[in-house]
Amino acid sequence: MTFRHVVMFTWADDVDPSHGGTVSASLSTLPGLIPEIAAYHHGPDARVNEGNFDYVVVADFASREDYLVYRDHPEHRAVIAAVITGRVSARAAVQYDIIDG
Repeated sequence: MTFRHVVMFTWADDVDPSHGGTVSASLSTLPGLIPEIAAYHHGPDARVNEGNFDYVVVADFASREDYLVYRDHPEHRAVIAAVITGRVSARAAVQYDIIDG
């Protein structure tokens, strides 16, 4: 079974829209540093619908325990501190077991 983590952010009003590129570059380093990540997808909203969050991360893990390693990993925490903390006006997250069928 796969365990999935999804987190969405809305940037604060004073954050330049180009900040998504910085976030993408930083997040893209994590799969090479945290072997527990099974799949990792992220990016800015496509701006097709009004009212969406600005950025999303979808990460898959083999287990809840692997997700916890990622959540608490120093490299992950460093990315959060460097490019996310203090720049977000809204955040939503969910973790769940993917059920096939």
